Order: sequence, then structure tokens, then C-alpha cells
Amino acid sequence: MSTVRELNRIEVKAAVRRAIEGSADEIVRLARDIYEHPEPGFTEERTAKVVAEALTKAGVKPETGIAITGMKGLRTFNGEGPTVAVIGELDAVKAPGHPGADMTTGAAHACGHHSQLGALIGAAIGLGVPEAASTLSGRAAFIATPAEEFIDVEMRWGLRESGRLGLLSGKQEMIRLGAFDDIDMAMMIHTSSSKAQRRFIVGGTSNAHVVHYVRFLGKAAHAGGAPHQGVNALQAAMLALSAINTQRETFEAENQTRVHGIITRGGVATNAVPAEVVYEGRVRGRTMAAVDNIAARVEDCYRAGALAMGANLEIVSIPGYLPLDNNKDLARVFTENVVTEFGEDALMTQADTVNAGGSTDMGDLSQIMPALHPYVAAADGTGHGIDYVIADYRRAVVDSAISMA
Repeated sequence: MSTVRELNRIEVKAAVRRAIEGSADEIVRLARDIYEHPEPGFTEERTAKVVAEALTKAGVKPETGIAITGMKGLRTFNGEGPTVAVIGELDAVKAPGHPGADMTTGAAHACGHHSQLGALIGAAIGLGVPEAASTLSGRAAFIATPAEEFIDVEMRWGLRESGRLGLLSGKQEMIRLGAFDDIDMAMMIHTSSSKAQRRFIVGGTSNAHVVHYVRFLGKAAHAGGAPHQGVNALQAAMLALSAINTQRETFEAENQTRVHGIITRGGVATNAVPAEVVYEGRVRGRTMAAVDNIAARVEDCYRAGALAMGANLEIVSIPGYLPLDNNKDLARVFTENVVTEFGEDALMTQADTVNAGGSTDMGDLSQIMPALHPYVAAADGTGHGIDYVIADYRRAVVDSAISMA
């Protein structure tokens, strides 16, 4: 026979699900609208406005303008208890050529963050039903974070220099500003194009990383008439990248090391010796110790390239992200919820050692509080590629909201 407490829990969950499913068209429409207006990190002004209005409509008036575009709203329940945060990410990645890309910025939702925001609003709606307000304890926080994609480093460094930012990612900056000080645990859900025959995936980890902003400084001269009077900064950068590539055979496989980057400034004219080259790079690895080891060797490669060409060099090493530590207790609760709502066949559990190679600032949060970052298999294509799109909005938005609420 069910106890009163069990009966209340069942009734509350049913009421929450009904509310989310009743708002399905609304929250999917919101996600699609955000998809059509992608904005890169710390510029998500329109996206933030749309999300803030939707949270307010759901009965959660958020504090806005945290870390430039981030926000946080609280819903208090009936009694003492923990504060649990549900998170959605505001930003798009750069993917020119994507069918949803902005023609000016090249930004596109090629990582599915727009669907997280629909799920965030769905969870806020679901947890606003009277059954939840009268039965649950503690508080729910609904947090929209900017700038998870660690891109546009030069622009973000400029924001830091001007005093508008302290740290260069959204969750890092919101942590620094104290937005998570009253949060006891946090979770979010990310889309995946995994072809696993399961709706949700829980477990695994992610890489740590550091970011390098590097300037090779040479001397301009006529590239045809007097190249000997110049110092070619582009050649210095090419030598540095070649040196990095020769290091790859020494990377230990178990560390899952990744070293990659782009040249964002490679010269100003083909008939002038390049006087300045800017390189933005990342060094990733399974642990911070591995990252620190490889990063030091990579910095030596920058120095070697500059020295060989007689160029000057500026290296800025910027803290990236920490590895993701999915909390086992939160994973158990999430598993129970998914099984209850969707059945045992809806969930795949990964070993803690499974690492897709990417990085997330949810990793930083997971190192200071219990956190969970599961996936919902609802996309097609390659993450950050021009073919990455949500294939099943019902699953990505509505089912994700139900699984978190």
C-alpha cells in the first residue's frame, strides 16, 4: 500500500508533467525562436530578453544583467530545504554555413543551447503548479548562463580589460560574482547526436583545458622589394605550429590530449611582410596536471618559432575549464526520474571514464558543488558543425524539462 508521502510525490510529479506537456507548443516555439536569432557569448541581448520574459510569465521574476547577459530567478517552496539550480545556456557557437547561422556574425546554434532554454522554461512552468508549491521544500533556481563556448577570446579579453568581466566564461563569471553562492546543487541537460537507442545518457566526464592568446610581432616591409628588411610574424607562427605538431607523438593516449587553435589575424596585405599574427589556441586533457604539462611544452614551441625568425612574442595563458565530475547521488535521482517518467529503456548510463574530449564550464561548477550534466539524444549531425540540428524538439525540450523537474 502506498504511504501518504509516496502518494503525494506521485501526484506532484503527475501535476508537474501535465503542466510541462500543456506548455509544449510554447516552450518549443521559444526554442525555435532562439535558434533563428543566434548570438555568441556575452552578446546574447535578445536571447536574454526572450528568456527573462518567459521566466517572468512562468512566475519567476529573474535578476538580469549578471555577467552581462546572465540571469537568475528563484521559486520558494513550502518548507526548509536545499536550493537546486536548473541551468540553460544562452550562447551560440560560430558555424558559418550552418542553415541557422547569422549572416553577420556567423553564429549558429550548432550545439543545441537553444533547446536547453526551452527546457529551462518548461521546468519553471512545471515546478510552478500548486501541488509543487504546497508539497516541496527548499527552492528552485532557474539560471541562464552566457558564454559557455570559449570563443572570441580577443573580444572577451577586451571586456576584461575594460572592467566589464573578470573571467571569460559565463558560469565562471557568475561563480565569481556570487550568483551560485546560495545554490546547493545544480543540473542541466545538453543535446547529443548520439545514435544510442536511448533517450537520455548520464555519466562520463569532460576534458580540462587552458586557452592561449598569442601575438607574434615582427616588422613590416615590402614583401617583393625588401623582404630582408622585415621580420615575418606569420612564418614565426608557422614554425611554432610545426613544432607543436612534432610534439604530438609524445602525448600519452590516456590523457586524451588535444591541442588546437586558429589564426585570427595573419597579416594585412599579401604584398607586405606580416608584422602581427594572432593565434588563439587550446590545450585540453583529462586532468589539470596533464594540461599544465602539455601547455608548458606548447608555450616553448611558441617561443621557438619567434626566436627562429627574430620576432617578439606575447603569450597570455587564460584559465579554461575544469573536468566535469557528475555527482553520483544526483545521477541516481535523475535515473529514477527518467525511469519513472519514460521507462527503463529510455536511459543509458556511461562509465565515469567515458570522455568525449570536449570541455564545459559546467565542469567548474561540478568542482565546487554537486552537479549533473546528462545528455538527451535529440540531434542529428556533428556538434559545432554546419549539419548539427535538433531532429526531435519534443524530446530535446519537453522531455528534457520533465526529466529535470
